[in-house]
Amino acid sequence: MDTDTNDRLTNNPPLDDYTTELLATLAQPLATPREPGAAQKSAVKAMYARARETNLTAPILDLFDRLLSLHREGTAAPAAFAISGGDLEDLAVKHQQIDEHMVSVGGRLTRARPIAASANRRVDAYLAAKGIDAPSGIEVWDRILDNKARIMAALGMDEAAWNSFPGQIRHAIDSVAVLARLIDLPPAQLQSIAKVTQSYRMRLTPYYTSLILPGAINDPVMLQSVPTGEMVENAGIEIPPVAADHSPARLIDQFYPRVLTIKATNMCAMFCTHCLRLAHIGRRDQVYAREAYTEALDYIRANNRIRDVLITGGDAFVLPNSMIKWLLAELDGIDHVRLKRLGTRIPVTAPMRVDDELLDILEQSNDRKPLRVVTQINTAQEITPVSREVFRRLSKRTFAVLNQAVLLKGINDTRVKMWKLCETVHEAYVRPYYLFNCSYRNPQFAHFRVPLEVGRDIVESMYGNISGDAIPRYIATAGGKIPLHRSNVVSRAGNDVILRKPWSDEEVNYPDADPEVYASELFAFKR
Repeated sequence: MDTDTNDRLTNNPPLDDYTTELLATLAQPLATPREPGAAQKSAVKAMYARARETNLTAPILDLFDRLLSLHREGTAAPAAFAISGGDLEDLAVKHQQIDEHMVSVGGRLTRARPIAASANRRVDAYLAAKGIDAPSGIEVWDRILDNKARIMAALGMDEAAWNSFPGQIRHAIDSVAVLARLIDLPPAQLQSIAKVTQSYRMRLTPYYTSLILPGAINDPVMLQSVPTGEMVENAGIEIPPVAADHSPARLIDQFYPRVLTIKATNMCAMFCTHCLRLAHIGRRDQVYAREAYTEALDYIRANNRIRDVLITGGDAFVLPNSMIKWLLAELDGIDHVRLKRLGTRIPVTAPMRVDDELLDILEQSNDRKPLRVVTQINTAQEITPVSREVFRRLSKRTFAVLNQAVLLKGINDTRVKMWKLCETVHEAYVRPYYLFNCSYRNPQFAHFRVPLEVGRDIVESMYGNISGDAIPRYIATAGGKIPLHRSNVVSRAGNDVILRKPWSDEEVNYPDADPEVYASELFAFKR
């Protein structure tokens, strides 16, 4: 190092290897340099003057970037612009002095910027496609409002009825005849739906129906709410999801010693076409006898291992406010119950149900012991300005609002769709919590199932590309929730996967979707 350079660096930290390497590269003579034109000389000299005169890092970076590009092209070395090696060292030291964290010009230019550029390329395709492949309800709100006006006219609803929960339930679509007036479906599809509704209930709120975009092939909202022929055509024997093998008391489901579920009602504002309990909700809505809830609560009181209780159904928010208040108060009065959850899809199916009285009840219970709201949002299209506002209000009154999505073929089974779902949910004051692989217990849902490897690829692709707390845990339900990490997948036998339960090391056989069939099948709603 020459004397001048040593003097310049005496009172400053040494330049790092990245910068030393950059300076050495720029100092290398060119084999056949070309004389820069007058305009190019003027531009580089102006950049050099700005780098020297301002107290900013960007002009220094811009100058080094230009000189490095010219050198790599074999056009000209810095000396062609009357810039010496000492001048560049001065600017490198200046950059390091200006930067609050002493980041070097070499590190920033030759390492950080290329790394950032590579990362940017990873998400460019997603950013270009997300608004087309997976629009949110916020982005298509104008179209939804058009749907709303059309549906209100067809059903004879006014604004008061539309904006009230009783109005939504009173005008709910539960017959093929009414559905045909609201959604343009081919006759064969209407016949298929009529066949399914002989076995399973159908109900869509007018609000949720307005989220279905006319003309969209395989609309993700329609696929979740309008039953298809596969539900009765799929062969197989159901493994009941509400079976006695994990119901130790009335209304109770329990897989784990410290967590259980109270199935408080069979009612929902909408019956989802992939619902675990679709075959068990009965033909009419019910709030059960008080003695049924008392037996469930007595079981919880007698078992001091229980720490966390989920009230679900059906849908917990369909219960009257007085019932929700009573159940939460009873749980708050049990000393060993430390946390509560309410399972609901109401914020996306009938958000007008969430009134001030309910919010007050939730806040009062949350002040006593933490209360979380657990919802299910499966597509960004379900997040509208209305549902987002409901989630914002819920997030202010409760400990957390969490989303448990279900991985469903044709609805959210691509990177673009799932990334968009998780980001949209995240921006709506909801944290992505679980991503469930579609139930293998219900043969009627075989057409919705996605191979485990596809789901795992989608979830693993999120790391480093979206916010960490917007990434859900990928879960299989097989006698409890099994995280689908690679360490929990023991082996594959044909289309079945052997999974290890992490809490017991028990191995279970998990029927998986056929990857080849998954890749080749066409989905039901082709129009």
